[in-house]
Amino acid sequence: MNHGTMNRCFGAILKELGLKETPKRRAILEILAEQQGFLSPEEIWHALRVRFETIGLPTVYRNLEELAAGGVISTIIHPSRQLYYYFCRGESGHHHHFICTSCRRVEDIPECTAATMEGDIATRTGGKITSHIVQFNGLCHRCLVEEEGRTA
Repeated sequence: MNHGTMNRCFGAILKELGLKETPKRRAILEILAEQQGFLSPEEIWHALRVRFETIGLPTVYRNLEELAAGGVISTIIHPSRQLYYYFCRGESGHHHHFICTSCRRVEDIPECTAATMEGDIATRTGGKITSHIVQFNGLCHRCLVEEEGRTA
């Protein structure tokens, strides 16, 4: 997808979510879309400061939260408990991610096997499951090979 097409998509996405299309919100989406992996709010803020003289970190956090709530970007919970964000290009609808904790690459996992677990949990607790979050953390093939090469 070229830059012009992506910008038109961002505008449509924001309109669909009922969010105003602002230069800063569009820039956040552009920065995330350029990455193959995840970024922290601080990394996004630093990239935005190159484009905008004044932008506060709270503005970045607020926009990330709105975009994540709308499903435009995914929230990545790192094992360190730090929140990161990722522009999900592939799968639309409900899906999960494999996160490489070394190189930060994110891969879509289209299968969701949690439905069986949800039924078991609802039966055991007597409650009702309304949503779930599944994220797989590990090392991608390239990082695994590099790590094994260092330990050999």
